Parts: sequence; structure tokens; C-alpha cells
Amino acid sequence: MSQTRVEQFKEERERLNRLVMEYAGLSIKRFHGLDAQVYRQGTLSRKTKELLGLVASLVLRCDDCIQYHLLRCHQEGLNSAELMEALAIGLVVGGSITIPHLRGAMEVWDELVGGKKTSGKGNR
Repeated sequence: MSQTRVEQFKEERERLNRLVMEYAGLSIKRFHGLDAQVYRQGTLSRKTKELLGLVASLVLRCDDCIQYHLLRCHQEGLNSAELMEALAIGLVVGGSITIPHLRGAMEVWDELVGGKKTSGKGNR
């Protein structure tokens, strides 16, 4: 059975992170630690922080980052209506150049939710 896009992404990300850490010096290890720290529960919820990361990633047009934050948002219980509001902000801030990345994000989200609507508003 072939893997889904999400499964492939997770495996490749884990493999490459292991490789980076094998070679990493103190600076890279500290940066990875800082990255993990800022997304922990604090005054802002993890869900909110992942949404912030997702919007920033869309604006910066980083497809790997978008996919990672979509996975995390899904794990944190984000629904499709919340996703669409956040992505609308990213689109307004980033402009039309983000549309191809928005398309890719929706393909990943649709896979994560199994093609099912996750809100009562018909947004997906």
C-alpha cells in the first residue's frame, strides 16, 4: 500500500532531522531547542501558536513549514473554519503569490480530515 503525502512527509522529516542532529553543533542544537520551546503551552495555547506558525509559513511560502504546522494544528484540534480564517489572513498579508502554497495546504488538510468537513459552516 502506498503512503499518503502526510505519512511520507512525516517519515522524511524525521529522517532528515536525525541526519541534521548527527552533524549539528551547539548553535544548531540550541536553535532546535528554542524552536521547540516557543511552541509549548504558555499564555498562548499551543493551538494559537501553531496557527501563528502556519500563517507566517504561508506568508514566507515555505511548503515544508506549512505542512508541519498543518499537522500540528490538526493534532491540536483545529477545525476547518478556524483554518480558513487563519489562511485568509496569510493570503491578505502575503498576497496572491501565496495562492499556490494555499492550494497545497488545502490538499494536505483535506487528507488530514479525510475529505470530511470539520465544521458546521461548510468550510473545508
